[in-house]
Amino acid sequence: MAVAIDAGIVEIKHTSTPWALRRYRTLEEWQQRAAQIRRHILVCSGLWLQSEKKPLKPRIFARIEREGYSIEKVFFESMPGFFVCGNLYRPLGKGPFPGIANPHGHWQRGRIEDIELGSIPGRCINFARQGMVAFAYDMVGYNDSDQVAHQTFGGRREDLWGIGGLSLQLWNSIRVIDFLEQLPDVDAKRIGCTGASGGGSQTFLLAAVDERIKAAAVVNMVSAQMQGGCNCENQGHLRLDINNVEIASCMAPKPQLLVSCTGDWTVNTPEIEYPAVRDIYGLYGAQAQITQVQVDAEHNYNKLSREAVYGFFNRQFLGGRGRVAERPYIVEKDKDLLVFSDRDKPANALDAEGVTEAVVNRSERRFAGLLKNGGRHFQQEMRPALASLLGVDVDVALVTRSVRYHRGKDHVGEELLLAREGRGEILRGMFYLPPGAKGKLPAVLVVDDGGGQKLIDWASGKVGKMVLGLLQSNRAVLVVAPLLSNAAQRAGHDETKSSHYHTYNQATMACRVQDILTALAYLDEHPRVGKRALVGMGQAGLCSLFARALVCDVERTAIDWARLDLNDDGHWTGERFVPGIRALGDVRTALALCAPGHLLVHATGRHFPERLARKAYRSVGRSAQLQVASVRMGQTEIVERIIGG
Repeated sequence: MAVAIDAGIVEIKHTSTPWALRRYRTLEEWQQRAAQIRRHILVCSGLWLQSEKKPLKPRIFARIEREGYSIEKVFFESMPGFFVCGNLYRPLGKGPFPGIANPHGHWQRGRIEDIELGSIPGRCINFARQGMVAFAYDMVGYNDSDQVAHQTFGGRREDLWGIGGLSLQLWNSIRVIDFLEQLPDVDAKRIGCTGASGGGSQTFLLAAVDERIKAAAVVNMVSAQMQGGCNCENQGHLRLDINNVEIASCMAPKPQLLVSCTGDWTVNTPEIEYPAVRDIYGLYGAQAQITQVQVDAEHNYNKLSREAVYGFFNRQFLGGRGRVAERPYIVEKDKDLLVFSDRDKPANALDAEGVTEAVVNRSERRFAGLLKNGGRHFQQEMRPALASLLGVDVDVALVTRSVRYHRGKDHVGEELLLAREGRGEILRGMFYLPPGAKGKLPAVLVVDDGGGQKLIDWASGKVGKMVLGLLQSNRAVLVVAPLLSNAAQRAGHDETKSSHYHTYNQATMACRVQDILTALAYLDEHPRVGKRALVGMGQAGLCSLFARALVCDVERTAIDWARLDLNDDGHWTGERFVPGIRALGDVRTALALCAPGHLLVHATGRHFPERLARKAYRSVGRSAQLQVASVRMGQTEIVERIIGG
């Protein structure tokens, strides 16, 4: 059996794979890209549907007043039972003052770390003395925020729902901005964010998706050669086609400072990353809004780096000029900073399993609400989101190579190699025309799962019963076998061979969807092809359904459901695994997006969501265009349905 060949199987990308930075010629081109990046971050983080914000119920207590500032302990609920904990450093006086969110990064002691290379209390004390409210909050798994472990939380099931350290922290950071906005002494029009290392990752991710960040200082993290090695910086499919330099560029044209150092992966920032970001600011005519400083030190947020940041926020929010020197400070005792040093956690605090269930339930509520409204809004929201999550191109720039021709008494055949321009995959296909056919013909894409249906003989090009039946009905036929359809290749394919594999490399299921989209693009461009139909055989049925959901102009589709129980997370963790797919509505979204096109689903078994599918078709007034059969149909019957019976 011949199969698609994907360069990704051999060329595994990882967190330290160097990126060639794209250049953008027009503002319109960049703005379209920036919108894609923002959507992609939210989709991969399971937050595309997460607009549900419950009351924070903040507790602010244990105030300590010092010369020019005060410190308080804070905890609030980013969602019911999941707590953000931190310290609020305020200037003395009424305000309103600018507010600065301070995610801490991977310092051993988190938000209470005070060493030469980095002091979170030191910078927050100085912010407060300078006239800014500073909130230092825990990353998940640090200090008071230990409901989930920082390094070990999550697995395949959580990945399916877009749940991980990155998504939880991004949601917490969004709620931190909600918290700062609600403080009476904070000016909601002057909110900034700064962090180093993992805190830098949080800073540019938050700034990319939350317009309320008016200025950002990213320290030691914007790099084309290293994207962040912790779970809290990696989410499935996040960096298939985007990198931290582009994410940081989404801040444009608002003020941003990039701080780098000579002793880590930001060593080249002044010469490589900063000019790339500055070029994007230049598209807005805002090059003066992006600045950079490099410190001669190892990985840090040291005094020199902090002073650069003080000066930046002083200029942006307080109208100051020149350098701002750090004043000496004294850090409070741990017990006076840690939120739960002298009190128990709230009784409703969730454990790790409870956090997962809470996020899953939140996703399901939001999806149900969106699905209930249905129609055009659902399609507008979910079709681009699904394409983004899968990492696929619907508008394919196609490259085609003809390998050989062969002729039989019932067909004229052509063996093809199909690819996307500039990509590494190669999809082998067999294209057939009936002998003597003239003009444009309807065409059928048949997706082979390698399961022994004997659709064609890949060596000789001879056709089996289904393909012959379609040819005899005066149809063109394209047969393809997507990525790893061959059982021997599947056995040797290991998606756990590198750290954070799915952050940088497409899941096999998603690759198969792309192969089908590429094949549909070939039919769309072929001068002899008119209307298109799609048949997904055996285990290829599911990826064919997702491909059909992304392409509107397929006249008829036949999908083998293979009697799957896709309500069970366990059925998604193996070969069908796609990060975030459950959070985006999985097959329920795909079925709804197929309406109102003709859709036959067979071999449904007992677990097919028939009620949902029928409701989607009723909502667009096309109930008769959905056909469901619990048994598996034979090839002859499928041909009859595709022909229009």
